[in-house]
Amino acid sequence: MELPGVDVLRFVAVAAVLYSHIAFYLIDDLGTGWWGIDLVYEVFVAGAGLNQHLSSVGVSAFMMLTGLLITRSAIRQDRGKFLIARAARLLPAFWVSILAAIVLVRLGINGMFSGHTTVSNSEAFLSFFLGAFFLKPQVIVLGVTWTLAAQISFYLWCVAGRSLLRSAPVAVPMLGAVLCMLVLLYNLYVPEPYAVPFLSKIASTLPTLFLGQIVYLGWAGLISLRAVIVALLTQVSVIVMATDIHVYWAGSRYLWTVMVVFAVVVLVARYDGRFARSGLVVWVATRSYCIYLTHTLVMYRIYENTVGTVGTTAAVALLVLGCGLVAEVLYRSVEVPAARWIKNRWLTPKPVAAEERAAAMTRA
Repeated sequence: MELPGVDVLRFVAVAAVLYSHIAFYLIDDLGTGWWGIDLVYEVFVAGAGLNQHLSSVGVSAFMMLTGLLITRSAIRQDRGKFLIARAARLLPAFWVSILAAIVLVRLGINGMFSGHTTVSNSEAFLSFFLGAFFLKPQVIVLGVTWTLAAQISFYLWCVAGRSLLRSAPVAVPMLGAVLCMLVLLYNLYVPEPYAVPFLSKIASTLPTLFLGQIVYLGWAGLISLRAVIVALLTQVSVIVMATDIHVYWAGSRYLWTVMVVFAVVVLVARYDGRFARSGLVVWVATRSYCIYLTHTLVMYRIYENTVGTVGTTAAVALLVLGCGLVAEVLYRSVEVPAARWIKNRWLTPKPVAAEERAAAMTRA
């Protein structure tokens, strides 16, 4: 199944994430403004009814793309190779970014993304495995990495349900929705000392991954239209529940925002025009993971050190350029070579020696 519009969707998701963090920073943190934020507000927030600052738009798009693109691999690859391939893609750049975040915090250059002033050695160690998100209170050196917990949960769910994906595929997203509801209910009703709030954040995000998975199953002809509709409604039920019990951080427009993103993903994923093949779109799409990981490490410092000299618009342009340059370094020096090394080491079949091949042919 060809999906030439995926790069366009990644490009849009990157733009939405960058915009969201710029808007939150300028409006909520600094109490200032920018004409670009006013324009986006009029068109997409007041006009289209999306979340304030386009919060969750980019994350939802990335999650749906993950569900859409990864499900095929989860069905076809064996469990071990599937997990190794995912680790090769995610972990090296993630670990380097976490290390950079810890160093910047300890040098006093960056602050924490939680109510702490520094990070202990044990908290730093846990951060390399997303464990610090589960602490009470949370210790967060790099806030955007919380989404990896949702992605990894989705991978593990696909691995656990691989047999169902191959025999009764619609059961995987539907049972996933049930599990998400149980997690939300658990944290809602158990006494506070026993609650795990971060699990609710994962459970409220997984529906966006399952939405992408359902699209793939429908397009691949693995489930009927009726099954697609029922499976979609189960994910909507989770989103409604999470909204009603105030799990989401993006206000009360979350369901509408997710549905708009879902429609865009469905409509654009198969787009095959010149824009999808343009150099800028391809460059951003291939580096989207590195941009996502590193942009909050550098964007605020770039802005505060340039805005007084060049003004808001130029400072925003410079921070976007800076984010791109840092992402390019991480992409070329870590993500690509590390993924290649891991795949060559663990996924590529080792060549059989000439004499072994000859002996095998003789035995045959």
